[in-house]
Amino acid sequence: MLIHVKPIKFATQLDARVAKDLRSFAAETDRSISKIVNEAVAEYLAKYRVRPAFRAAIDEILTDHAELLERLAK
Repeated sequence: MLIHVKPIKFATQLDARVAKDLRSFAAETDRSISKIVNEAVAEYLAKYRVRPAFRAAIDEILTDHAELLERLAK
């Protein structure tokens, strides 16, 4: 069952370059800026609430294999 939560207005400031990239990304993906920001913040909060030891291990793996992951992403 999907629960709908009423959105609230939230104002903040972004670096001009980040805002430009965000607008471009929203247009490229045919999504609203609000939806992208909401998903990004939710993902960020979920990521940083993970146990610190687990997060440290993941960060180490990502750092150690950054070049390989970059090549795989292309």
